[in-house]
Amino acid sequence: MGPESGLRLDRWLWAARFYKTRGLATRAIEGGKVHLNGSRVKKAREVKVGDIVRVMRSPHEIHVSVRALSPNRRSAPQAAELYEETGESVAKRELMKDHLKSTPSHEFQYKGRPNKKERRDIKRFKGG
Repeated sequence: MGPESGLRLDRWLWAARFYKTRGLATRAIEGGKVHLNGSRVKKAREVKVGDIVRVMRSPHEIHVSVRALSPNRRSAPQAAELYEETGESVAKRELMKDHLKSTPSHEFQYKGRPNKKERRDIKRFKGG
């Protein structure tokens, strides 16, 4: 099987640098986070030039068109030549990026040990 005819989906995702290892790509496919031409597939499904791959990586969903096949993992600029992101996907990703920037983050800020008043409040909260 030459790369001209087709390439396993997990191997293509790894070569295109969507996932750091083939194992992570396999888990994502099996978990339903990767769809090929609009349907859920198995890891050994062949990808061909022109196929549409949807990759869901929290919080983004990326739709790409397969432009080339490569069985080997190469540098990031060369890997970017293997696919082309659809215009709709780019627009959605930018919209999501702006939305995430505008929403406030509710992260816990650790300040160290509680002072005397905070300890009393904690005791009162716990019912002690």
